[in-house]
Amino acid sequence: MTLLRTFARPMLASMFVYGGAMSLRNAPAMAETAKPMSDKIAGAIRSVAPGVQLPTDPVTLVRVNGALHVGFGTALALGRFPRLSALVLAGTLVPTTTAAHSFWSESDPADASGQKIHFFKNMSIIGGLLMATLDPDPHKKILPRRAKDKVVEAGGAVQETLQDTAHQVKRSLPHR
Repeated sequence: MTLLRTFARPMLASMFVYGGAMSLRNAPAMAETAKPMSDKIAGAIRSVAPGVQLPTDPVTLVRVNGALHVGFGTALALGRFPRLSALVLAGTLVPTTTAAHSFWSESDPADASGQKIHFFKNMSIIGGLLMATLDPDPHKKILPRRAKDKVVEAGGAVQETLQDTAHQVKRSLPHR
């Protein structure tokens, strides 16, 4: 792991580990803020999978989100599955940001301004996390590159096989 990754990943992950721990500890207090989003999630689950019973109460969703932030934040900080961790964190931050920082619904201009700052801070973090999903580990090529290398390798093997087959056919034909 490079020196930059050694420091950058834990720095990016720190907000998730701390915030996730606070969500786990204070889920009932945070549930009111999460209620509008939990209602939307419950409606989406009912429309997509009508018979499936998943917990959709705000306290449980705050705890699940907190657990995801602690778990995947820790994984990102330690460099374990960093691209997957960054992708999961980015995905969980979208509903968190929408629920907690909906500046468009604030009536007080000062409150709206504060929420707008937090909203765009989170959008910046989402951007950083999405960039981290593309960060190739120096010891491991990024997935599309590995796939391309496999295709090129397979193409070479097919070409060799075809050439060998053509030579065998040529040898088996009668000479004129």
